[in-house]
Amino acid sequence: MDLRAGTSDKTDLDVQIRGYQMLAPASVLDYRELARRRLPRVMFDYVDGGAFEEATLNANRNDLQRLSLKQKVLRDVSTIDTSVTLFGQRMDLPMVLAPVGFAGMMARRAEAQAARAAEKAGIPFTLSTVGICPIEEVRRATAKPFWFQLYMMKDRGVVREIIARAAAANCGALVFTVDLPVLGTRYRDIRNGFGVKLSSIARMRLGWNVVRHPSWIYDVGIKGRPLTFGNLAGVVKDATSLGALLAWTTTALDPSVTWKDLEWVRGLWKGPLILKGVLDEDDAREAAAAGAEGIVVSNHGGRQLDAARSTISVLPKIAEAVGSKVTVLMDGGIRSGQDVTRALALGAKACMIGRAWVYGVAAKGEAGVESVLNTMKRELRTSMALIGKTRVEDIDASVLQH
Repeated sequence: MDLRAGTSDKTDLDVQIRGYQMLAPASVLDYRELARRRLPRVMFDYVDGGAFEEATLNANRNDLQRLSLKQKVLRDVSTIDTSVTLFGQRMDLPMVLAPVGFAGMMARRAEAQAARAAEKAGIPFTLSTVGICPIEEVRRATAKPFWFQLYMMKDRGVVREIIARAAAANCGALVFTVDLPVLGTRYRDIRNGFGVKLSSIARMRLGWNVVRHPSWIYDVGIKGRPLTFGNLAGVVKDATSLGALLAWTTTALDPSVTWKDLEWVRGLWKGPLILKGVLDEDDAREAAAAGAEGIVVSNHGGRQLDAARSTISVLPKIAEAVGSKVTVLMDGGIRSGQDVTRALALGAKACMIGRAWVYGVAAKGEAGVESVLNTMKRELRTSMALIGKTRVEDIDASVLQH
């Protein structure tokens, strides 16, 4: 099946997955297909794509799928507890909604919608520095603390102000992304004209693809206004332009960031500090020594270094290297509750999910994110029952079939 064919005007009843007419979405990948049909190609590929030839992006998925779980029988699994406690916060699931830049371009005020859905599911939402909704809007949309993701910029005054805003909003954790000293080369974005100077004909083709998605235009372009990068208002010269933001990132992101800068951030932020983008055991140990409470084993969803290892393949050694000194989370390729089970077995305390929730919000808004999370919860509960584990903390490497 060609996942690029068709338009967004198809109804759910028209969508076919692997030859079947889909009357209702059953999985995250079903929501991916619904999102693909609803979004202009430039938007879908921005979320769905990775760096270069997407080898690392694919490895994230493929390496997870290679892990077999050991089925056990005649165990009392009548009561399943999926809750965990991270950084003093009880969560109903070992999942966190990961930060996704430009998410508000996929659905109307998507960050606020996703934050509400996460709160209903009893898990944290993480707002990106380059989200459409500002910190204050997400705070108004929620009753419980959400997390905030930070990029280090050359202008430390801007960074200081953003951290202060996150603290004022009572954010539950600061997720400091450390694997973006420069922006990765993403071929899909270039081919789609994302941030690229286009010829007149190319602009017409791009415009034609966009106008073929009227429901997206109405939802995002009309109902979703203002389309500004709320956390960077007054920083980016034109905070309403994707091209302006991309141009800004090439000069604003600081490639000179070192562990000394982490000390500076630690001095400004008094709550839990989590480093996102760790793929090396030595870096993990350094993060623990520098005072980070958590790390996210992450390759930026395969969007940065396309020769990087998959996150699941490096997770066990990193978890072993830091032990109980820091809380280890993982992202990259998580598309089901069964994938979460695999990550827990290899040392993660919880998983961050990014593309999965964006597919949901792009397809059906807040209800789509709720459905994705409910689906993943059912899958996690089923997997736990069939491997004979009733508590998340009991899942370890013994559940894997070597």
